[in-house]
Amino acid sequence: MIENEEITEENEDELYEHYRFVVDKGQEPLRIDKFLFNRIEKISRSRIQKGIEDGGVLVNGTEIASNYKVKPKDIITIMLPEPKSEYDVLPENIPLNIVNEDAQLAIINKQAGMVVHPGVGNWSGTLVNALLFHFNQLPSVKGNEIRPGLVHRIDKDTTGLVVVAKDEYSLNFLAKQFAAHTIDRKYIALVWGDVKNDEGTIVGHIGRNLKDRKKMDIFPEGNHGKEAVTHYKVIERFHYVTLIECKLETGRTHQIRVHMKSIGHPLFNDETYGGNKILKGTVYAKYRQFVENCFELCKRQALHAASLGFIHPKSGKHVYFESELPDDMKQVIEKWRSYYASVISR
Repeated sequence: MIENEEITEENEDELYEHYRFVVDKGQEPLRIDKFLFNRIEKISRSRIQKGIEDGGVLVNGTEIASNYKVKPKDIITIMLPEPKSEYDVLPENIPLNIVNEDAQLAIINKQAGMVVHPGVGNWSGTLVNALLFHFNQLPSVKGNEIRPGLVHRIDKDTTGLVVVAKDEYSLNFLAKQFAAHTIDRKYIALVWGDVKNDEGTIVGHIGRNLKDRKKMDIFPEGNHGKEAVTHYKVIERFHYVTLIECKLETGRTHQIRVHMKSIGHPLFNDETYGGNKILKGTVYAKYRQFVENCFELCKRQALHAASLGFIHPKSGKHVYFESELPDDMKQVIEKWRSYYASVISR
């Protein structure tokens, strides 16, 4: 089992409480990292400090800096992206769309609505449950046994490619590429509005929204969150919506969804970030009905992980995989294409 390798987080939907401490009344001022080091078994000071930097340590419900000194009656909670597992994750015979497979890796084309790994409220029916049925002895990172074989994730309602490692060396090899931002990942998205520039780059630190931890937000550099870089290019314009390609340098939670919202172009039908409302267009009832029909066709954010490229752990050569747009996005795009054609022909 691999230790000390991080798995790239691309869809942390929630953090879960793993530890809770109430500081004694007689406690002298003490740096919080030292305080926690003395109370949690088998953990290093550096790991505690990283947890604080990542926003996983709360004092009285608020994120703090690593030099914070605990005070009597402080309530300290340790939040992690994985829930405390009270269940065994069981193999389930769930069909998988396997794009490519060899002895080291499998490339899966994930469907919409499938959660990638088990968690509270989703202990079955996930991609991991399916992987455990189809593959034997998948490797995992110590502390993240709940997601064997995974080095990255995509959101529940995002479709597209996920790479799965079938042995420890491959998991470690791929994890290093994700950490170094050398993975080639492209997404196709339909966004609200007529994107001004044909291409551009969005740079903005992404961290958890300070009021709603299920959402992510943009923060000034150094204040909160982690660096995130998204390159986008317009594929096709439909006046009220735009089809774009996004290339990721980093893999932050909800990165494309948050970055596009930050420049005024939320993803089409993205409920979390406001894209499930009519944001551009006319006030006519016929147009409203048209958009509602589109929402009904694509009942999720219109986002697809279309390609994935990386260095193969055995051959050392660059490999590249592509996935066609799913039917729901194809149908919505075609409806917008027809609508736009009818508008400009008037």
